[in-house]
Amino acid sequence: MKISIFGLGYVGTVSAGCLATDGHSVIGVDPNKTKVDLINQGISPIVEKDIGEMIAAAAKNNVLRATLDVRDAVINSDISMVCVGTPSQLNGNLDLSHVRKVCEQIGAALKEKSAFHVVVARSTMLPGSMRTVVIPALESYSGKKAGVDFGVCNNPEFLREGTAVFDYYNPPKTVIGETDSKAGELLMQLYAKMTAPLIRTEVETAEMAKYADNTWHAVKVAFANEIGNLCKAEGIDGHKVMEIFCQDTKLNLSPYYMKPGFAFGGSCLPKDVRALMYKGKSLDMDLPLINAILPSNQRQIEKGIKMIVEKGNKKIGILGFSFKAGTDDLRESPLVEVIEFLIGKGYELKLYDKNVNLAALTGANQDYILNHIPHISRLMASSMDEVLNFAQTIVIGNSAAEFRNVPDEIKSGQVVVDLVRIVPKLSGEQYDGICW
Repeated sequence: MKISIFGLGYVGTVSAGCLATDGHSVIGVDPNKTKVDLINQGISPIVEKDIGEMIAAAAKNNVLRATLDVRDAVINSDISMVCVGTPSQLNGNLDLSHVRKVCEQIGAALKEKSAFHVVVARSTMLPGSMRTVVIPALESYSGKKAGVDFGVCNNPEFLREGTAVFDYYNPPKTVIGETDSKAGELLMQLYAKMTAPLIRTEVETAEMAKYADNTWHAVKVAFANEIGNLCKAEGIDGHKVMEIFCQDTKLNLSPYYMKPGFAFGGSCLPKDVRALMYKGKSLDMDLPLINAILPSNQRQIEKGIKMIVEKGNKKIGILGFSFKAGTDDLRESPLVEVIEFLIGKGYELKLYDKNVNLAALTGANQDYILNHIPHISRLMASSMDEVLNFAQTIVIGNSAAEFRNVPDEIKSGQVVVDLVRIVPKLSGEQYDGICW
C-alpha cells in the first residue's frame, strides 16, 4: 500500500520505518528540510533501537523517501498518517495548531484527487478533536465530505521510547476509530499480520482510549511510589510488597473493578483506605493519590444523587441497596447514603433488595439496621413489583440478575437511573446511565 506520513518526529519516523520494512511504499513529509534530507540519505532523524537500520534499508530499497511537498505525498498515496506533535499549552490544554495546519494542507491536496483517500490521525488528541479540528479542516480545504468522499480514522499509537519498534510489532491492542467502514477496512489492512486484538470503534472512543491508557500508567506509578514511601517509613521493603501485589492477576492486575459505575462501599474498602490515610498522617507523610480516593468516591455518590433529583419526580424506587449484588451487607453502602439524603429532602421512597430481609439478618447486619438505619427498614417493599408500581423514578442500585429486564418493563412516565449498567447498550429518553 502507498502511505504518506506527516511529521517525522518520534512516532512518524518509527511508523515510517516499520511500514516500509513491511513492504509498503512510504513517503515522509516534514517542513524541516534537515529531517527530509536525513531520511533521503537513509539516516534516522531520531535515536531509537533498530530504527536506524530499518530507515537505511528502506531508503536503499526505494520503499521510503521524504519530501517537503504535501501535494506530492497525498496524490501519490492511499493513506495519510498525521503524526505531528500536540504539545501542552500553559493552561494544560493541547496546542493543535500543527494538526490543524497539516489537515488544511492535506485537504487542499485532496481537492485535486478523485480516488478515495484515508486520513489517519496518530497524534494524541483529546476527545472531540477529530470532530472539531481534523474533520472541519479537511472538509473546508477539500470541499469534500468526510465519511463520503474521503475517510477519516483515529489510530492511537502505544509506543514507548527505547522499545518502540518492538512495541509497533507487538502492540497490546490496535484501536481504529473510524468515520466510515470503508476507511476502517483500508486502514485495517496495515495491521493484518498483527496478533493483538483489533478494535474498531467511534473516533471519540479511540481518542479517549489513549488518554485512559496513559493516565492509568501515571496512576500506577504514583500509587506504587506512595505505597513505597509508606513502606520505607515503616521499615518495610516496598518492592517486596508490590511484588506480592502483582502476583494477583485475578483482581489487582485485571479487568476487575475497571468498569465505570457507582461508588464503592462495604466493610473493607472504605475502612482500609481510611486507615491507610490515618497512618500516613501519623507519619507526617503527604499521600495525595491515596488521600484523594475517598473524596473521589464521594463525588460519585453526589453525582448519583444529582441524577435522581434532576428527574423531577417525588416517588423514588430503589432496586438493590446492599453495597453489591449477592450480599445483605449495608455497612457503608453508598446507596444507603443516597436513600438517607432523599428521605431528608422529603422524597417518597420504596426499597427492594431480596438479600436485605430484616427477619433473616443476624449479627452485625441486624445491629446495623436496628440501631443505625431503622428508618430505612420501614421503607422496604416485599417485592420488586411493589416498587415498580409505586415509583416514578426507578434507581437500579446493584447488578442482581432479577433487575435486568426492568428497563424494558417501565411504563409511560417512569424513568430509570442505572448506576451499574444492568444490561449493555441501553439508551432512550426513559433511561439514564451514570457513566454511559
